[in-house]
Formats: sequence, C-alpha cells, structure tokens
Amino acid sequence: MYTKDEIIATCISHQIPNGQLVAHGIATPLVAAGYLLARLTHAPDLAFISAIGQSVCRDWAPLGVATIEKLWISQGLMSINFVDAVCSFIPRFHPIEFFRPGQVDATGNFNNVFIGGSYERPRLRLPGVGGIPDITPFGENIFLYVPRHGRHTFVEKLDFTSGIGHDPTTRPGKGPTYLVSDLAQFDFAPESGRMRLISIHPGESLGRLQAKTGFVFEYQEPVAETDSPTPEELRLLREVIDPMGIRMLETLSGRRRRQKLRDILREESAFFAGFEDS
Repeated sequence: MYTKDEIIATCISHQIPNGQLVAHGIATPLVAAGYLLARLTHAPDLAFISAIGQSVCRDWAPLGVATIEKLWISQGLMSINFVDAVCSFIPRFHPIEFFRPGQVDATGNFNNVFIGGSYERPRLRLPGVGGIPDITPFGENIFLYVPRHGRHTFVEKLDFTSGIGHDPTTRPGKGPTYLVSDLAQFDFAPESGRMRLISIHPGESLGRLQAKTGFVFEYQEPVAETDSPTPEELRLLREVIDPMGIRMLETLSGRRRRQKLRDILREESAFFAGFEDS
C-alpha cells in the first residue's frame, strides 16, 4: 500500500521530462520528493533551481528539515539572488515549477495571500506571493498541487488573486498546465480554460471528488484511474529520497503534523551524520 503523499509525489515525478530544469521552494517537500523521484528513475539529466540558498544544482540531497539548507547549498553550482532568479533567470529558462495554492478557482487563478475578511484584516494570512505574480504572467510551465483537496481550497471566487490562470478577463499569461491533489489529477481545457479531470486516484469516486470541489469541473466518461506508484518508486521514496517521511508534513494538519515534525527532528541528526560520513 501507499500513502497520499506518495501518490502525489509520484504524479509530480511523472510530469517531469528528462533534461528539464525544475524549480522548487523552501517548504515544499512533496515537490522536492517528486523531482528527486524523477531524477532517480526516468530523468537522470534533471537540473534544479532551489529556493534553498537560491542555488542552481545538478546533484541532489535527501530531504531534511534542520539540515536541508546545508545539504542543498553544498550541491550548488552557482547562487543567484531572489530578484535575479524571479525577474531574469526563470523568465529566460522557463523551468517547471509547482505552486501550492491556498485557493484556486475553476480557471486556475490562485491565491496565496489571505483568506476571509480583508487584506488589512484577514481571517487567515497565507505565506505570501514569493514571486508568483512575477512568474505566472509569462510562465509556460506553471503547475499546481493541493495536498488536502477540499472546498476551502477549490473555490468559485478567490479572496485575492496572486497567480494568473486562464480567465480571459485577467489573464496576460498562459495559466497553469496541470494540477494534482490527494484525490485526482487535472489539466485545463484549451477551449474553456476550465479545470478538467484527467484521472481519479485509486479508491476515490467522481461523486466524492465533485462534492469536495467548490465548482463544476470538466470531465469525460469513462474517467481514468491514476496509476499506482510502483514498488521501485515506493522504495526510492521511503529508503533513498525521504527516509524520515518529511513529505508527509504537507498532508497532515494540527496535532498529527506537530508530532510528525517532532519525530523527524529527533531522527534527523543521526541520519544526516551518517549521510555526510558516507
């Protein structure tokens, strides 16, 4: 059997062609796990732009929490500042980049700023844009992922727009290409620009998926089922890429997330001491 984080990471991996340049953020272990799975299977020539130290890397390191910055920076071929990365490097080289939206609408516009209330007095302040408004107007390889699929994320109307989708009234760019959640995979229909179902993960149903989505998405019968991770993909995720299960943090919330983080920090010092000595 596999877990939700493992099917998401596997789906991310399958979107990455060999020779591609990929970008990942600081607190996106699911994305990093998917990229590394691609690197160790079908895409050995992958190169990374990492927000961890703003480094460009050809080599890789296992996932970590307290030690991740040291491990990734040590692999860097070069370092670039954030403004140059967002305004010069990424527009020139068009890497694949996965963003995690706080809210996303039917045409792929998304929000990472606040939910509820007003900008000045929000109910929930999100992490912020992190260059998203600079990248999405011209980005050709914008991908999205949602670790916990629900109506709180998939909404009819955003509280704030920070990422540009396919809505012709707001869209100067191309919009997202693909979205994966813990329930299904989607793309965006060329004619309408609306989110379109590609496949449902094993054990899920179309009725449950629609009930947990705050708008009507497009689909065609018969609905395909997502391929399960292979035994080798699971072995790489569990034993090589992420032995401590850091990718799980994105699918957990509340008490379970806090306890998992404590467990990871307890394990991490001993694990990476062995890694650095090898």
